[in-house]
Amino acid sequence: MAPSLVENGTNNTAEVAYLKDRRQANYKEAFQQAADTTQYETEINGSETAPPAKYPHYLPYWDDVKYPPYEPFEAYDHGRDADPTFPNLIKEGVNVKDLTANIGAEVTGVQLSKLSRAGQDELALFVAQKKVVAFRNQDLADLPIQEALDFAEYYGPSHIHQTSGAPKGFPRVHLVHRSANDTTAKTYFEERTNSITWHSDVTFELQPPGTTFLYLLDGPTAGGDTLFGNMAVAYQRLSPEFRKRLHGLSAVHSGHEQVQASIARGSIARREPISTIHPIVRTHPVTGEKALFVNPQFTRRIVGYKKEESDFLLKFLYDHIALSADLQARVKWEAGTVVVWDNRVTCHSAILDWQDGQRRHLARLTPRGERPYETPFEG
Repeated sequence: MAPSLVENGTNNTAEVAYLKDRRQANYKEAFQQAADTTQYETEINGSETAPPAKYPHYLPYWDDVKYPPYEPFEAYDHGRDADPTFPNLIKEGVNVKDLTANIGAEVTGVQLSKLSRAGQDELALFVAQKKVVAFRNQDLADLPIQEALDFAEYYGPSHIHQTSGAPKGFPRVHLVHRSANDTTAKTYFEERTNSITWHSDVTFELQPPGTTFLYLLDGPTAGGDTLFGNMAVAYQRLSPEFRKRLHGLSAVHSGHEQVQASIARGSIARREPISTIHPIVRTHPVTGEKALFVNPQFTRRIVGYKKEESDFLLKFLYDHIALSADLQARVKWEAGTVVVWDNRVTCHSAILDWQDGQRRHLARLTPRGERPYETPFEG
């Protein structure tokens, strides 16, 4: 008996799933933001369940200004000029507490915005050594935005994010923001099992960031922490023969998927997206440390390898980074916290775990550094 004829129309569920997978195949975004996800009425005036934003002048806005591609520039790391005993940074009364034995510190008793030039030089070296440092009781959020930018730009010209919202008039400030009463986390976890997105910031740029600043404006009562990983020790943990094999290899880093995800949700692209080739192992310009420089958010392909070969090796490196909890630190946010990290030798991931509906609002100042390079292999 011949099978009956069944009329097949368009399967909308399948098409929606296909488009979601296409947009997120190589890019995972737990903190999607756009003008239509920012509840300005609640943020400015508050609601029955949430107070107004503490820093309304830092609320994100999106405009249609297009920026040209970045041109190369001569970067200089001020850690080169630092006194390694840190007399201008770690003065009497300053307390330094290591977060773990392998990465991270928490510092109280110093005000970053009041540092002398010598102190700022020492900050660059100190952060390069510790990888990530949480400075408590800081006033950076309370300064005029331009003053905060001036402080950060001692370390290099600011990066303008290609898709994120920014305070009005200050496109060089990258904002991480989720409005009060925003419940899109529930929607996110309908499609994903976790929110972990290990990456170093915007590695697709020709000259990615170096010393980077992130400060809390408003946060949930619990959760919303940030994970950091030590990519230098992750490299050192590999066997000498494996490290030797990695040297000389380069990989393509892509910003295309981030822009595509932004456009797909009706948001912006400030610049034409690019792809850039960087070494898989890079050398820090001051400490001389070698570090892995790949991440699943932006790294796409090892140059000269076939796809299956590239996927196999990159997956091993990604798993190595993600599973090395003994090389990671979890930084807890509190009012007045400024977290400073060296983007060249760390990776990080935000954690979407706070009570859905609470506000989370942070600002990032992102000085650009040198083009990644590697030095000869040392066994």
